[in-house]
Order: sequence, then structure tokens, then C-alpha cells
Amino acid sequence: MTELADRLLGTVQGIRRVLRRRVRVGLPGPPLPGAQVELLRVVADHPGIGVAAAARELHLANNSVSTLVNQLADAGLLHREADPADRRAARLTVTAAAADRMAAWRRARTGLVADALATLSEEDTATIEQALPVLEKLTALLKEQA
Repeated sequence: MTELADRLLGTVQGIRRVLRRRVRVGLPGPPLPGAQVELLRVVADHPGIGVAAAARELHLANNSVSTLVNQLADAGLLHREADPADRRAARLTVTAAAADRMAAWRRARTGLVADALATLSEEDTATIEQALPVLEKLTALLKEQA
């Protein structure tokens, strides 16, 4: 199982690395560190999330997420406002600029993968499609273990 795990991780990391490099070239603005991108995804998926909840979701310390929030707010990609129930807490939302940037990134990434998939045989594409539910199950198991 260790060899299979190593091959799987290498393959997934390789796909992510190639996509990150190829997509980064065509997007406007400076590249964002992975931790900032992950925080933007969490906030986009959970508008109004607080810093502590985002930290739990990302498995990071609250002060680390606070630093990321400050960086993204300064870059105009994250909006923070006081929580009406607790003025000491912040509620986070992505800005329109962040939403546009994330949409462009998704389109570019999806386009690159779709183009590559189109060059594979029907059999290879079907094999990948059949593997997706198991990979999704593996992802869920790994999240539960965190």
C-alpha cells in the first residue's frame, strides 16, 4: 500500500504543479502563495466565515490565518467586517476582484485538463471517470482523519 500511496501522491502533485505553472502564466496580477489561495477558496465556499472557523477548516493557527487575512485584504482580494453579534470578531467575504480572479483560474485550469483529456482514448477517459468516486471517497476519509 505504501508504494501505491506514493505513486498516487506523486501523480496528483505532478498534475497540480503543471497546472499551477501553466495557469499562472496567463493570469493577471502577481501569483498568490498556496496558503492565500486556500483561504480564498474557504471564504468563497463559506461567505461570512470567521477567522477561527477558517483556521479550523485549514488546520492552521488563528494568528496564521489572521496574517493571511491582512495580506489578502491589503491586496483587495478579501473583505473583512465586524461580526454584528460580536464586534471583536471579523466576518470574511471575497471581493469582486478575488471572485473574478478565481473564476478565471478555474476556467484556465479546467480548460487545460479538458484539452488533455480530449487527447486520451475513450478507454483511458472512462477509466479516469470510473476512478473519480473512489478518489472522492479517499478524500473524504482523509478529511475525517484530520
